[in-house]
Amino acid sequence: MSHSSDDNFVELILTCSSWQEAQNIADVLLAKKLIACAEFIESKSKYYWKNNIEEAKEITLFMQSKSDLFDEVEKELNEIHSYETFVLRQIPLSKVSTNAIKWLRESLN
Repeated sequence: MSHSSDDNFVELILTCSSWQEAQNIADVLLAKKLIACAEFIESKSKYYWKNNIEEAKEITLFMQSKSDLFDEVEKELNEIHSYETFVLRQIPLSKVSTNAIKWLRESLN
């Protein structure tokens, strides 16, 4: 059984400068019920920034949410994220397991 189309569950992906920042962002978004879950993964990034190729150790957050909460999540991140230009990405989830749908519905605004 797949979820109904009005749920629009998504995975939000965001890189953070440190474990501390990632934990803080997850705590804020969870408290406001803008995400249901956050997974933390150590990552190494190379990126183009101000005419240079930069390299950094980062923490990548994978967060379960709904598409219609994206703008609110972005607004919160504008207040608390340390990066001048953070990249918040959204990936639609085409299927979610039945019990997880119930949990997501209960966990999100």
